[in-house]
Amino acid sequence: MRKVLCVEPVIFCYVFAFSLTTPLVQQFIYRRLWEQEYNSTFISDSNASHCEQNKSSPAYIKQKEVQEKASVFIMQLDLTRAVPSLIVAFVVVANGDRQGHKRSLVLPSMGALISSISFTAISYFSLSLSVLFAFAFISGLFGSIATFLGGGFAYIAEECHDEKQKTTRIAVVDLIFGVVSGLAGLSSGYFLRGIGFAWTFVIASLLHVINIIYIVFFLEDTVGVSQFQHEAPVSWKDLLRETFSGVYMLFQTAPYKKRILIIVLLFTFMTYLFTVLGGTSLFTLYELDEPLCWNEVYIGYGAAASTSVSLTSFLGVYLFSKCLKDIYIVFIGMCSYIGGMIMAAFAKTTLLMFLVRVPSLFCFMPIPVLRSMLSKVVLPGEQAGFCAQAGMGRTWLCWYLKKYPA
Repeated sequence: MRKVLCVEPVIFCYVFAFSLTTPLVQQFIYRRLWEQEYNSTFISDSNASHCEQNKSSPAYIKQKEVQEKASVFIMQLDLTRAVPSLIVAFVVVANGDRQGHKRSLVLPSMGALISSISFTAISYFSLSLSVLFAFAFISGLFGSIATFLGGGFAYIAEECHDEKQKTTRIAVVDLIFGVVSGLAGLSSGYFLRGIGFAWTFVIASLLHVINIIYIVFFLEDTVGVSQFQHEAPVSWKDLLRETFSGVYMLFQTAPYKKRILIIVLLFTFMTYLFTVLGGTSLFTLYELDEPLCWNEVYIGYGAAASTSVSLTSFLGVYLFSKCLKDIYIVFIGMCSYIGGMIMAAFAKTTLLMFLVRVPSLFCFMPIPVLRSMLSKVVLPGEQAGFCAQAGMGRTWLCWYLKKYPA
């Protein structure tokens, strides 16, 4: 069977399934906790969800308790999945040169399939929510969207030998991520209203199954089988040492000021990423309750509006980079995010909540720009040594470092 080198369909299906289920997971957990607290079925009509707006009512107090419990539960579930997935992401993507990048795509797809199946079973058979923690940890062992996107970018970087074609295809992936996630978020409410939680999660599971079949049987690997077989077998101990040695050597040989600068940039990048992802995840729970009382369709509209910010941020980086320094672009992006979150804190109407996305148009700009600043701190000679030591000579990260040196 002749195999292809087109990874874009894989990214399309994965991002659509991921963005389709993300707003549904929070609504599903909220509704289940709401039903446990009230001992009745959750009600949602064509205009708004069933929520109490009278602050002196006992039902309002219980409603806020449900919101708090849902927030804590979702945070614990995310941490259960995130901790193992971050380790897997670093090891699997970093060793893509040796073992190929297909496993960076198929493993997260299998983890997402396990997660979707678990939500399908829990929603269909009304199982306990505590079961989700076991499935979240298991799915985290297969990696996450970070592993998937890292493998996808690395696959394109290694498969394309022409720099212009490589840049174009990476830009296309960014465009796919923004457009598809917006369409999935927009349709999530209609899926939920039309077929319910269980069958929506079934659709997401089918998309992941299609992805796995395509990756395993139709997608060509970037490292040939014969090439891999001729290499001497490497133990897990040597593999881990090889993976982390590049980072260790970079800090060991760098001057003191450069090490401090790298640490500050890494801390800023991780802190901002944590703040953006954590802050935007609160929107669904806030929109479900008083004073907005949104239903599933409006929440889908809100999710689509939020994901469209990735497109405006991409355009912002492209335009601002022509006339501003990187640090100013980072400040603009941070101020954009701060303005949006302050506006969301005082948003009491549907129109105002949708307008929150206007000051947040450039909130994603600091993420790629901080990565670029990190690449400029590392000198070209150190980049080559880092990539060689870490066994990542052909990955997307090292291609990026070589293309955009200091």
